[in-house]
Amino acid sequence: MSANLFDLLASRFPADRSAPCFILPDGNQISYGALESAAARVAARLVADGVRPGDRVALQAEKSPEVIMVYLGVLMAGAVFVPLNAAYTRSEVDYFLGDAEPKIFITDPPAFVRETEGHDMLARAIPREAGDLASLIYTSGTTGRSKGAMLSHGNLAENALALHAAWGFTPRDVLLHALPVFHVHGLFVALHCALLSGAPIIWLPKFTDADVLAGLQRSTVMMGVPTFYTRLLANPAFNADAARNIRLFISGSAPLLPSTFAEFEQRTGQRILERYGMSEAVIITTNPLEGDRIAGSVGFPLPGVELRTDGEAGVIQIRGPSVFSAYWRMPEKTAAEFTIDGFFITGDVGRVDPDGRVWISGRAKDLIISGGYNVYPKEVELVLDELPGITESAVIGLPHPDFGEAVAAICTGQGEEAAIIAAARLQLAAYKAPKRVIFVPDLPRNAMGKVQKNLLRETYAGLFQP
Repeated sequence: MSANLFDLLASRFPADRSAPCFILPDGNQISYGALESAAARVAARLVADGVRPGDRVALQAEKSPEVIMVYLGVLMAGAVFVPLNAAYTRSEVDYFLGDAEPKIFITDPPAFVRETEGHDMLARAIPREAGDLASLIYTSGTTGRSKGAMLSHGNLAENALALHAAWGFTPRDVLLHALPVFHVHGLFVALHCALLSGAPIIWLPKFTDADVLAGLQRSTVMMGVPTFYTRLLANPAFNADAARNIRLFISGSAPLLPSTFAEFEQRTGQRILERYGMSEAVIITTNPLEGDRIAGSVGFPLPGVELRTDGEAGVIQIRGPSVFSAYWRMPEKTAAEFTIDGFFITGDVGRVDPDGRVWISGRAKDLIISGGYNVYPKEVELVLDELPGITESAVIGLPHPDFGEAVAAICTGQGEEAAIIAAARLQLAAYKAPKRVIFVPDLPRNAMGKVQKNLLRETYAGLFQP
């Protein structure tokens, strides 16, 4: 029996293929039947163009339903989908194309799909094994060369089924989708849950207050990054009534501030469900659908996921059915990032409490060693973010002539530096408290909302230098 991911997804499409899949902002709809037919035509064209099982097909384009038609068509053809951020420059794209060596590179999915209209369709998906490569997802590359995480049909199927069950998806759901689709969050996490339910998707090209507020009236589930929720909370029109139809708000891709969690609950009466994932394993842990969702915790490991730390509060290591097999063409890097007993070293620092809940402290590479003492930025940020005037903080370590590294806080909001440092000293040991506080209009973020601390470290590298 084939383990092609397309077969699993299509087996859950509605029996009535005229049921809507994508509901577009202009009111038009694309049915499940139209999606399936387009994918089959794309697959036939790829095969006709010489694409063979295991060949890579890269795509760089703005979000559209046709991106998903191409994605499913690539799966049907037994090829490997390589999504690239539409914001990448030509020189960045050249690196990815040189590394992945795709057979075909698609930059205009609507035109690509249109050109298949009236042509033959692939009768069925090309059989694949669970361990065969389905997608190559490049990490953001914030600390050097981007790495291609090799995700198999089995990896993606196992994670999709686990999330579908954990979050209680049914055909009665309607998913509000305002995420990009070049990343695992929008492409795999959100999309697969909806497709496995045969559920409609309110399809938004990007997040805008007006479109999301309108979409909330017709949806039951919203997935977003923390920035989505802070923008909603900044809009007076967002209240309990605006959220009344939503049974589940899910947040991921970046840490959710406890203050956002608390304000959201106060405004709507609902608690956001935070989860933890990464390109190399899709989703790893989730807060419960039923039961307590605790601010700051990313919940419990998914069924089948083994999670441990190399110490009481150390680097998180994981093993399980959705964990990738290797980095593309990087055997030495792959070997360095797996333990001898097969656990992937995530690079995230965290702990597991007595109840089994997972708490993330930050990235190991963001650890600050000041005067020989370890400082975890998350601990300092939690204190700073509660101080009057500070909207959000990003704590980094910068070169210091005496301490090796010193703690600095780059913040949004407003305040007086000396007063903030003094207030932090009341709750933190002296070596943990920031020695400088800098206010900026905005913190630099990547496309998924994560603060790019590497850019902050570069920008303020000379702050403590004589």
